[in-house]
Amino acid sequence: QVQLVESGGGSVHAGGSLRLSCAVPGYTYSTYCMGWFRQAPGKEREGVAAIDSDEETSYADSVKGRFTISKDNAKNTLYLQMNILKPEDTAMYYCAAGSGWAPYLEGYEYNYWGQGTQVTVSS
Repeated sequence: QVQLVESGGGSVHAGGSLRLSCAVPGYTYSTYCMGWFRQAPGKEREGVAAIDSDEETSYADSVKGRFTISKDNAKNTLYLQMNILKPEDTAMYYCAAGSGWAPYLEGYEYNYWGQGTQVTVSS
């Protein structure tokens, strides 16, 4: 069983930055495809960013140029650097891990999910 633990959420004003972290302790996660997803109240979950074992990345159009996904294999930690945050970025953000061979943004490609961390952006 893979356990994912997110941290780094919070409240910021529009234009601000946050960095989310996702720890995967005690597991060789470097071979997994890892992703960040978000879900706002009343909306469907959407893929935000993903990175595969070759460190190929993909991003949702709404965050391109503002968000950066990265990982530190030595620390078994995934990151999401979020800059120029907008009120529409407000959501619960989830880390996910899957065995896919590409940086998928579709939730069904992922087997393991964290509990989520809240991001709130005020105007």
